[in-house]
Amino acid sequence: MNVGMLVLYAVEAYVIAGFCVALGFVVFGVARVARMPATAGARILIFPGTVLLWPYVLMRWLKSGPLR
Repeated sequence: MNVGMLVLYAVEAYVIAGFCVALGFVVFGVARVARMPATAGARILIFPGTVLLWPYVLMRWLKSGPLR
């Protein structure tokens, strides 16, 4: 296995993890982190950024308090 394939597998794992975190965050976590309720359109716009920045989003989500 060459280095290029390892990089490809690492990127694939990152995107899959991001997709899973983003799906859960958009459905359940936005209400815990955001101060105002998020509409369906806002959740659609949040999704791609959450896929890319999922470690930061997950950290903020876990640090947020209980559901208000």
